Amino acid sequence: MHGYGKYLGKKLVWYAVTLFIAVLLNFMLPRLIPGNPVSVLVANATTGMTDAQAIKRIYDAYMADFGLDKPIWQQFFIYIGKLLQGDMGRSFSRYPSAVSEIISTALPWTLRLQIPAIITGWFLGNALGALAAYRKGVFDKVFFPVFLFIAAIPAFGLGIVLVHFLANTFHLFPGRLGYAFDMFINWKNPAFILSFLNHYRLPFLTMVLVAIGGQSLGMREMSIYELNADYVKYSRLLGIKDNKIVWYVFRNAMLPQITRLALSLGTMVGGNLIAEIVFSYPGIGTTMLNGISSQDFPLISGCTLIITITVLAANFLVDIVCGLIDPRIRLTQQEEG
Repeated sequence: MHGYGKYLGKKLVWYAVTLFIAVLLNFMLPRLIPGNPVSVLVANATTGMTDAQAIKRIYDAYMADFGLDKPIWQQFFIYIGKLLQGDMGRSFSRYPSAVSEIISTALPWTLRLQIPAIITGWFLGNALGALAAYRKGVFDKVFFPVFLFIAAIPAFGLGIVLVHFLANTFHLFPGRLGYAFDMFINWKNPAFILSFLNHYRLPFLTMVLVAIGGQSLGMREMSIYELNADYVKYSRLLGIKDNKIVWYVFRNAMLPQITRLALSLGTMVGGNLIAEIVFSYPGIGTTMLNGISSQDFPLISGCTLIITITVLAANFLVDIVCGLIDPRIRLTQQEEG
């Protein structure tokens, strides 16, 4: 296990460096957006006031409250210190709400949509991809072009098409929001739950179709590769039953697909944010759009930080699993050592 420990140590160092650079960019880039959001906040707070000195004092108070009266390098270290305490700052557009509170409200909506859709699309995509590779013939000729077409469409593009036809034209689904606009969030209210499920169907269908497209293509290609492998031909020559051979073929073909599932779950927070915006779904995507439109860089930084952490965590988890199941990685590290 010495080689694996060395492999894991190198990965940890690289991920730590990547995280630091990501946090630095996460802090700097939103602050490069032109404009001064504090001025907008002060203008809203001082509507009707004519005393310039009073307005100036309010402006200075807000600047000090947000820490913007300090040099940028001091702001960065203060930002890091607060992050280590779980404090992402306060939102400009929803002042005085904390960014962490806003994200904690939006994140469950994204997870509630993405996790079931990704897992459902993964199972259906792998099943259809395996059938297309094994059955071939008409099944493969019909379904493969469909898979290819779906995989080529981004989630937001498919969302726009489905909203136009299924919501606006045929009125089969609600086209926007996560629940009826005249309702308040109350998970104990059956009427609210029914409204949520009604609005949930179209975004869920969109995410599932996108997941099916990518997963089915990957599974089809891996299954065809395994079916043409030498061990399959040799097994058939030995007279081993075809259903037993197929079981081993598809089990081997599933290994890369499991890796893809882990990456999909890790990138789900940021993977389909634009699709959420298409449906005005109250998740991280819509929250970040509102932050960008209002120059709310604490909120933008908070959303992008959550996305960055989930992506890095997913990749690190995949590296750990690959290091455990692939002895070639440990052997390579031992040879280098």
